[in-house]
Amino acid sequence: MKNIILGITGSIAAYKAADIANELTKAGCSVHVIMTKAAQQFISPLTFQTLTRNNVYTDMFEPYNVTEVEHISLSEKADLFLVAPADANFLAKAATGIADDMLTTSFLAYRDKPVLIAPAMNTNMYENPVTQRNIGVLRQLGFDFIEPRSAMLACGTVGKGALAETDVIVREALQAVST
Repeated sequence: MKNIILGITGSIAAYKAADIANELTKAGCSVHVIMTKAAQQFISPLTFQTLTRNNVYTDMFEPYNVTEVEHISLSEKADLFLVAPADANFLAKAATGIADDMLTTSFLAYRDKPVLIAPAMNTNMYENPVTQRNIGVLRQLGFDFIEPRSAMLACGTVGKGALAETDVIVREALQAVST
């Protein structure tokens, strides 16, 4: 069974991560969800706990398993680190090595295995030179991206920034763990 960390950040697209988690679980993967505080404003950890039948990690200092340092043990056991949706905040932290929550510390502890990042945000945020620089830095470091779609966004504008379709993300994730 392949172990996948699914990082969920504070994008309105966080609700779509439930379908991603469900499809990966149905495909036989063990999905371990890490949610930022902002993600929890959009969808409940209980949703992911129910779909994956695993703990959902929201707090770096919560003792989920007193015999392990969770952000290290999760990262060591995982075969894939998938962040979907990845907001601009996560991209900035990841590109600069900031580790101030469960998701970013786990991300930094995860090495030498596949990483997929699926951005989702407002078009202006996505196309901002700072965000594009952060994506460029992460690409240069060897991380793979699943491009956002152009669509009607939650803010009412049309443009690039919508989370890639669930089937695309799931297909890419399953391909990443099958090699």
